[in-house]
Amino acid sequence: MKSGFFITFEGPDGAGKTTIISMVAKELNEALLTREPGGIDIAEQIRRVILDKENTSMDPRTEALLYAAARRQHLVEKVMPAIEDGKVVLCDRFVDSSLAYQGHARGLGIDEVFTINQFAIEQMMPDLTIYFDIEPELGLQRINKNKGREVNRLDLENLEFHHKVREGYHLLMKRFPDRIVRIDASGEVNDVFSKTMEVLKAKLF
Repeated sequence: MKSGFFITFEGPDGAGKTTIISMVAKELNEALLTREPGGIDIAEQIRRVILDKENTSMDPRTEALLYAAARRQHLVEKVMPAIEDGKVVLCDRFVDSSLAYQGHARGLGIDEVFTINQFAIEQMMPDLTIYFDIEPELGLQRINKNKGREVNRLDLENLEFHHKVREGYHLLMKRFPDRIVRIDASGEVNDVFSKTMEVLKAKLF
């Protein structure tokens, strides 16, 4: 397995990425599993503010800045030290989420949100991003069926918002074709996991 490798997992709500990344972490038991926003105490505190269903008046720029702040702290406290230590890091969401959700779906502009995040990440981009693609209708249907899943403020957005999120990710695939690998997430969990491991093994071994 390669050392010092940063892998991020992306997708619209309900794509099943968190389930798959947990399965991947068990398969690659030496890898470090983490998430955004969160992963460390300060970033988890910011996560609670961002995703609180009561914070419906949050301005889109505030939202984008909070994500970038959580990302910065997470990077310097957890991700960067792990990479420097030669570990493979598996991260549930990273900068592409901000570009798709706040940049495109919120209408702030992908380039504008990327500028905010470049200040936060200091050129620290993933070596590989796996994007789980799914129709928003199916993703939201899965969320409604999964009673144990955290339902956050972004899950409650209307269908048009979720379509824009997916559209944003498709724009990012065109912008970063060498980094982002698309996987169809509409199938059974084990099938999606198998395709994911094929991609990872080609990159890591």
